[in-house]
Amino acid sequence: MLSSHQASTVQSRDHSAADSHDHIQVRGARENNLRGVSLEIPKRRLTVFTGVSGSGKSSLVFDTIAAESRRLIDETYTAFVQAFMPSLARPDVDALHNLSAAIIVDQERMGANARSTVGTATDAHTMLRIIFSRIAEPHVGSAGAFSFNLAEGMCPRCEGLGKATEIDVDELVDRELSLNEGAIKAPGYPVDSWSWQVVAGSGLFDPAVKLKDFTPEQWDDLLHKPATKLKYGTSNFTYEGLAVRVRRSYLGKDRDSLQPAARAFADRALRPASCPSCGGTRLNEAALSARIRGRNIADCSAMQINELAGFVRGIGNPAIGPVLEGLRSTLDSLVEIGLGYLSLDRESGTLSGGEAQRVKMVRHLNSSLTDVTYVFDEPTAGLHPHDIQRMNNLLLQLRDKGNTVLVVEHKPETIAIADHVVDLGPGAGTSGGRICYAGDLDGLPASGTLTGRYLDHRVRLRDDVRKPTGHLPIRNATLHNLRDVSVDLPLGVLTVVTGVAGSGKSSLIHGHVAGLDGVVVADQSPIRGSRRSNPATYTGVLDPIRTAFAKANGVKAGLFSANSEGACPSCKGIGLIYTDLAMMATVASVCEQCEGRRFTPEVLTYRLRGKNISEVLEMPVAEAREFFPSGQAGTILDRLVSVGLGYLGLGQPLTTLSGGERQRLKLAIHMARNGSTYVLDEPTTGLHLADVDQLLSLLDRLVDDGNTVIVIEHHQAVMAHADWIVDLGPGAGHDGGQVVFSGTPGELVANGDSLTAIHLRDYVNRS
Repeated sequence: MLSSHQASTVQSRDHSAADSHDHIQVRGARENNLRGVSLEIPKRRLTVFTGVSGSGKSSLVFDTIAAESRRLIDETYTAFVQAFMPSLARPDVDALHNLSAAIIVDQERMGANARSTVGTATDAHTMLRIIFSRIAEPHVGSAGAFSFNLAEGMCPRCEGLGKATEIDVDELVDRELSLNEGAIKAPGYPVDSWSWQVVAGSGLFDPAVKLKDFTPEQWDDLLHKPATKLKYGTSNFTYEGLAVRVRRSYLGKDRDSLQPAARAFADRALRPASCPSCGGTRLNEAALSARIRGRNIADCSAMQINELAGFVRGIGNPAIGPVLEGLRSTLDSLVEIGLGYLSLDRESGTLSGGEAQRVKMVRHLNSSLTDVTYVFDEPTAGLHPHDIQRMNNLLLQLRDKGNTVLVVEHKPETIAIADHVVDLGPGAGTSGGRICYAGDLDGLPASGTLTGRYLDHRVRLRDDVRKPTGHLPIRNATLHNLRDVSVDLPLGVLTVVTGVAGSGKSSLIHGHVAGLDGVVVADQSPIRGSRRSNPATYTGVLDPIRTAFAKANGVKAGLFSANSEGACPSCKGIGLIYTDLAMMATVASVCEQCEGRRFTPEVLTYRLRGKNISEVLEMPVAEAREFFPSGQAGTILDRLVSVGLGYLGLGQPLTTLSGGERQRLKLAIHMARNGSTYVLDEPTTGLHLADVDQLLSLLDRLVDDGNTVIVIEHHQAVMAHADWIVDLGPGAGHDGGQVVFSGTPGELVANGDSLTAIHLRDYVNRS
């Protein structure tokens, strides 16, 4: 870490430049774990922020600099407009000077809206619609006639979604039973319940007859009869077929909002299928009839983007020259950024975090705006080493247009292109939040910081790879772009599955391994839970903690739950009060009654070794492990520390966790199970170079305990440490989907000719 003299120099140098608006000036930033950070960041340069996970990088870049820029921009709008915008609180900072408009390009998923696609998100589909409305034959109307989101273009049957939902009748009823015997398998229809009585007493069929003996008319009434008024005894009621009612009850609801039993039924009984009218194209017959060079707009949207770019270049029509040029530029940018394997009709919600970030980036590459601050969150996430150089070129391209580019990143390849480096730490959580180094790249290795020491660190190939205890065969896999793939995955060792983005890695592993018995999948997907959920509740460590408090104080354990009787009555145990300000957006403020502690004053009087429950929940995991060194709590906390989450607060909302943190949290929960197969999806996401070594030790421990570990990964350190590598490719999309190598890392380095082999060979030769 910097000495006080060095820190003073870093904080005060070049004030004349800062005053002339050449630097973003930060004074006294205390957001989250930042310890009164002050620094100057050069404008119109590329600055990379480094440091271990939890050191304060995101708190400084996103929660302070970018957040204040966005807040100040929002304040320029009228109160009426602000009512439709999210409320942004002022960051905890003394002063911020010389800010410019910030554009955040992060890894947040682009939402699960089924109407949002890569084409709509990048405006490529809009330009394609204009082109078809002008030159396609026959002419069918304006650009709106080719939109699946407008009535004039959408398929009337599926309303532009391209999907219908099929009901598996055998999950709905048991044909071998009668109604009296409980033939209805859908939730809510036990024999003698009111719902069952409506069906059995409808008079439409004999409840004692087995369903397989129903006449076609009775079968249709049972499943598909529309809502009809009937009389049962002296009561009037409405009868509707089981399939009709299931569609009405389940299709309009978010499955995550259903009770577990109902959700499980919906997953079994309701299967998505292509709309039979439009074949999944989302469009009506008129839109599909218009063609350019033999292709309709659905054909174009389904093409790989790199192929569509070639098709569009073949369209020569001066009447639509500007639109053609705009579409060509957008498609070429998508190819350049490594997304040429996608198609414009790919739903946005199915993109990975890294893919989503790169799609968002395309919108800014051709922008005429300058002197903007672009903020990126690990832009290399999900990228093969082959693609990182292209990403670097795009970051430099944005900088060279006169913009300020701020990048939170761990990969040395991207740190290497920085004009300025800011390293935070020295540790995570309460041990971080300070500036350890700020200066040019040349000074980083000699700075004595953890990042500087690990910048040229390389993991060597194993001297002796572990021998498999058996094999998991995959035969003739054809999911998505896989080309009849057959491969044997070794058991009892560490296997890394790699290849460029879009080569078929996830299709192979998630499609053909993840669903097998005994397979534990720890991925980066969001964790179900409300804003009340935190690591303590999710891992179950809160239960032994509550029990310990109850035993020490002779009271009920329920008092120590913020979701139960011990909760502050004012904020209901959330610690925040959400206030609706009518025209203004809802504002969250710390509860004045409990001061954010979440519990009643009575509960806070009960102590365990000098700490109350609120103070324990504020502890980082590592500190809590020292406080609970043994027992069930100690065991769970040990696992959290072992996966590199010692800096997380026990009571930190799960909604604040990154994808990599979510994955490691899931892994910690499952670590007690030996003899399992673990599937990890890019576990190095969000990890500092030094933390990767800790991850490798953890993977070794899992294997040495008798488990099989399969990792989808691009990081060369993980590849070098593996016992076995399965490399897919040779390219992405249609150009991928094949196993181009399966063997030890040493064999890949010695004999391989794939892109992975080239980069891994270069990596180990520099170690």
